Amino acid sequence: MKIAIVIEGSTKNRSIDVENAVRGLGAHVVYNLGMKNVDGEPELTYMETGFISALLLNLGAVDFVIGGCGTGQGYMNMVLQFPGTSCGLLLDPVDAFLFSQVNAGNCISLALNKGYGNLAGDLNIAYLVRQLFSNDFGQGYPEARREIQINARKKLAKISLNNHKSMPEIIESMDSGVIENALSFPGVMDFIVEHAQEENPLKSLVIGRS
Repeated sequence: MKIAIVIEGSTKNRSIDVENAVRGLGAHVVYNLGMKNVDGEPELTYMETGFISALLLNLGAVDFVIGGCGTGQGYMNMVLQFPGTSCGLLLDPVDAFLFSQVNAGNCISLALNKGYGNLAGDLNIAYLVRQLFSNDFGQGYPEARREIQINARKKLAKISLNNHKSMPEIIESMDSGVIENALSFPGVMDFIVEHAQEENPLKSLVIGRS
């Protein structure tokens, strides 16, 4: 699985914890495309990281995105403004297991300040990520409700597509400042050029905005 990590400014010091947790699994290709708490990097808010996340998913550049903010609420709400995204707010390993088995989405939001604490916050993230990716997504829980959950996910995906503008329409009409800040962040455009699906018409539109 190709996994992107996209962390915003107020939680950039947690970026290394998230990256270490995912890389520690050893079974996925990991790209850190958000803030990394290094000197001189531009500032991203959850507005930009949410847009970057949705863009990567809609371009087919990654399979899954891990993001978040102080409480996880802002990032989750931003990501869900776009089609093709299914994001859950995960606070602990049980949330991670249930999200992977019942909701089987393509994006998670982490609370990286609220409740993080000075002790074992990094361990909670590590256990959460391990539980999230420990089983194939969408197996159902409990087993007796598997078919119901699969059908519900399919219906939700259709509702999302029907109720949103397309990504090209959104990009043409949304706040240009958010787009420019997101696409100019170091590494983002280079990643899109290299990893977005060639046949995806969104790719040429995005590259044209750079």
